[in-house]
Amino acid sequence: MLEPFYRIHEKLLSGARVPIRRLLMDEIDWSHRLIALTGGRGVGKTDFVLGYAKELEVQRNLQSYLGKEHDLTPCLYVNLSDFYFTEHSLLEFAEEFVKSGGKTLILDQTFKYENWSKELLECYSRYPDLHIIFVALPVMQMDVDNTELDGIVKIYNLRGFSFREYLNLQAKTNLPSYSLKDILAHHVELALEINSKVNPQTYFDDYLRFGYYPSYLHQTHFETNLMRTINAVLDTDILIVKQINTDYIFKLRHLLYIMLSTTPSVCNVSKIAQQIGVSRATTLNYIAYMREARLLNLLYTTEKKNLLMEKDILRKPSKVYMHNTNLAYIVSDRKNTIQDIAETYFYEALHVRHKLNATDKGAMFLVDELHYFDVYGNVPHRDTFRYSAIYNMNIGYNNFIPLWLFGFLY
Repeated sequence: MLEPFYRIHEKLLSGARVPIRRLLMDEIDWSHRLIALTGGRGVGKTDFVLGYAKELEVQRNLQSYLGKEHDLTPCLYVNLSDFYFTEHSLLEFAEEFVKSGGKTLILDQTFKYENWSKELLECYSRYPDLHIIFVALPVMQMDVDNTELDGIVKIYNLRGFSFREYLNLQAKTNLPSYSLKDILAHHVELALEINSKVNPQTYFDDYLRFGYYPSYLHQTHFETNLMRTINAVLDTDILIVKQINTDYIFKLRHLLYIMLSTTPSVCNVSKIAQQIGVSRATTLNYIAYMREARLLNLLYTTEKKNLLMEKDILRKPSKVYMHNTNLAYIVSDRKNTIQDIAETYFYEALHVRHKLNATDKGAMFLVDELHYFDVYGNVPHRDTFRYSAIYNMNIGYNNFIPLWLFGFLY
């Protein structure tokens, strides 16, 4: 039963292209027995787990070559969209895998398997020596929609390439990441050090247009393939997982087009609801789904602790951004301003590790409820006591920090 799956596994590993080791690889506690890898479409989740499988294989081969005993039995990558699982259960497969000595099972396309969360829990309970890593869509909320896994599964989010990762790939450098604390305190020294090796500004505009999604490495028609990814998010991730009537797909598409054409913008929910022809509550739901699916970023004030929901009523965001700048460029009939792109990038870069809020203190962003930030295309004419991220700046001074440097947070 397992042999065909091992053949597929070996073929995938032999052809796996892992151009860069992602920082998340070292942040995951791989000893945990049930791990969910989530992330938006197109960010390289399958390549990431195959990269981990390849590392396990390298470790196993090395220990065998050195004549050392080890328990690194071959792991197995399995795509749950395989037709085998229309008549056979995951539980049955896991039992056979464990009997054969298997220890690490990597599951992809999990959402296509019926009752996946219940069977994962059963596998977790029955086989204490089995480690399961499964790839999940971000709209598959483990803590809300699949409460049986709450407190058991460890969830990690893979994002697209940071500017640092993109720069290391393109310029063949090995630049490290920095904390926000380091950037705020030492941005001049850090920028000088990086510039001694490579000029980041010469790569920055290309990153903003197509560097977030790893698919740019393999595909010549980046915009066409990104459009396919967006449509897959709408037609599959949101429509099927959220169980929306297929008659409403055009309304979802219309809503996304409005966002693509206008963001960053204040969110006039009532007006948008009227434009797409659904209720205000449904519009808020659709916006929340697009946020979960990594198409939008939503900025809230701090008054209600930045909760998406308050007393079961979805809150209206203060401002809406596209999830990343590559998405912001996808509409051909829109001319993005430098300010639009700069704000979108700043949110994208900091939101990975930090909490961002809107503020009524005159600043554009409040970071971690501690630092007030402004974002500009060019250096303003007067100094400011607030931190300012500047698009057209290579090396900063005082509180003026190059925008590109925030791409070194991961």
